[in-house]
Amino acid sequence: MLLQQAEHIPWIVQKVNDLIGVPVNQFELKYTKPVWDKFLGTDASKVFGEYTPQTAVPWYTVMFIIACLLSILVIWLLKRRLSHDEPSGQQQTLEVGVLAVRNLIVDVIGPHGVKYFPVVATFGVLILISNLMGFIPGLLAPTSSTSVTFALGISSFVYYNYIGVKENGLLGHLKHFMGPVLAIAPLLFIIELISNLVRPMSLGIRLFGNLFGDEQILGTISGLAPWTKWGIPVLIMPLSLFVAFMQTFIFVLLSIIYLSEVSHGHDEHGHDEHGGHGHEATTDAGGVMTLPSHT
Repeated sequence: MLLQQAEHIPWIVQKVNDLIGVPVNQFELKYTKPVWDKFLGTDASKVFGEYTPQTAVPWYTVMFIIACLLSILVIWLLKRRLSHDEPSGQQQTLEVGVLAVRNLIVDVIGPHGVKYFPVVATFGVLILISNLMGFIPGLLAPTSSTSVTFALGISSFVYYNYIGVKENGLLGHLKHFMGPVLAIAPLLFIIELISNLVRPMSLGIRLFGNLFGDEQILGTISGLAPWTKWGIPVLIMPLSLFVAFMQTFIFVLLSIIYLSEVSHGHDEHGHDEHGGHGHEATTDAGGVMTLPSHT
């Protein structure tokens, strides 16, 4: 809400609230606001801002939905252009990125970790597009809102804990918090439990802080003088692009590391230079690298 009040609300957000703001606002006043009032012990308006039809659907909600739609569109367009006979330059660039993420998973988790590639890659595509939306005129990066970044952090937290419980059982998953030394197991369990519980917040704050800070710096510099409105932001844009890609990489890397803590392969036999066999990409006659299928 603070960013929404400080920044100009995009026209598409205004349009959405013009269409459905009134019924959504009525629903919030009747159902969600009383719950928040009771939970917070105070008027929720003091925390979230005034409940009005113009702000019923927050800007970050609209922007994140757009980011999801853009992610689906980008993946669909890339999929349509894949060719085994005549791979384009864009396809080869995409394959380099796919193999980079896949090899990172194999190096950190092990060959059995390739089965997590779809989820990890989805995080990467969605976060990258969300970060880059700040470069599109009339749009804002949804990842410059804590509501979005915390939701992404919680999603990663829920997923790797789900994998831990699925592969090791609930007791087995909790047991790995205790460490190998029985004498300090109770103390270590408390420390590890707290450490895991704060991970969604650390993921969210890290992603939010860098994107929000980058936007604030650009906004401040742009307002210093008329000649800085376009010149300086253009010069800083390469740094902003670097931040967008780097924060995506950090989020993906941390998610992979968290998965490596709870997932352990049990049926791996034989090892190659990456610690496994039969998982390498193959190259067909058309020169296209193809990832093997995994169950």
